[in-house]
Amino acid sequence: MSFSEKIYALRTQAGMSQASFAEKLQVSRQTVSKWELGTSYPEIEKLLAISNLFHVTTDYLLKDQSDSQEDVKMDRLVLQFLGYAQDMDGISKELVNIMRDGIIDDEEKVRMNDIVKTLNEVARMIEEIKLALRDSGIF
Repeated sequence: MSFSEKIYALRTQAGMSQASFAEKLQVSRQTVSKWELGTSYPEIEKLLAISNLFHVTTDYLLKDQSDSQEDVKMDRLVLQFLGYAQDMDGISKELVNIMRDGIIDDEEKVRMNDIVKTLNEVARMIEEIKLALRDSGIF
């Protein structure tokens, strides 16, 4: 299903006219018509507003539904991994601070336990990515 088909389906399922949909997004009815005909696409802020209005992701709106389940799974894994990867710098610095004085107190033990859980989750995620890559023939 294309972006234009999804917009039309979401709007009509919500019982909205082009005019009322346009009003909610502060665009003209003609703009909505162009989106539904596939002759233009909304700007990013309007795309985000559409996503919020219909409680769908921007990926859902923009990606053709012909994506395979493996592609969707890989996308999900990579996004989760990137989320953890952003935290890795902070985790590294925190570990250095904990180890700096050579004494680990009770509060630091609790934090170390949290860090180990996070690192185990990252390791598990890497294994899932490797399996997905292997299954898709890339790795």
